Amino acid sequence: MIFLDSFHTFAEPLVRYFLGIFFLMIGLQFTSRSLGLDARMGFSFIHYGKRASAGWWHRNIFNVFRALILAVVVGRIFVDIDPWLGVFGWLYRGPVLVTGMVLLLVSFSLVNYLQAYMHDDWRSGVDPKQNRHLITGGPFSRSRNPVFMSVMLGQSGFFLALPSVFSLVCLIAGVTVLIRQARVEEQALTDVFGDAYEAYRRQVPRWL
Repeated sequence: MIFLDSFHTFAEPLVRYFLGIFFLMIGLQFTSRSLGLDARMGFSFIHYGKRASAGWWHRNIFNVFRALILAVVVGRIFVDIDPWLGVFGWLYRGPVLVTGMVLLLVSFSLVNYLQAYMHDDWRSGVDPKQNRHLITGGPFSRSRNPVFMSVMLGQSGFFLALPSVFSLVCLIAGVTVLIRQARVEEQALTDVFGDAYEAYRRQVPRWL
């Protein structure tokens, strides 16, 4: 018990600062990478879809939660707002917090690996031009949506790193949006690649 209390005393501020820095850097990386690709390639790699379409709603809901998470994790470095977040005291323990931190790092690494694997074919959302290749090898030979799965892993990690009503709502909303967006993007790929994508869909599961 003494060891666990000591570990929590060490881990709690570590994870608190980690979350603020991590999500701030995620936002900066995504924004700068998107701007760099746009400047280099001459077109945006981020697509919202038609206004009020399913993809448009998914993107905007995701952005709202992403902004809320960033505000919360940075704000709680300076102000004790945990009572307002509905923290689950029975889960708010050093080993759980560190596990969440590790899952966030694993998720970050996987997402970056997968986006690099897709290279010029990576898009965020449905590209209306759909002038990409159908990627079926590597990690995409085991799951049709490995990027979304990696993001879900990160969402689970965030819940463990800050176990609370707030992070649970973020987890449920995030997973729901990703599941729905996967269907939207798969339908778009079916419309473009037709029988080739249908054959791929029969061979490889949507998730695992």
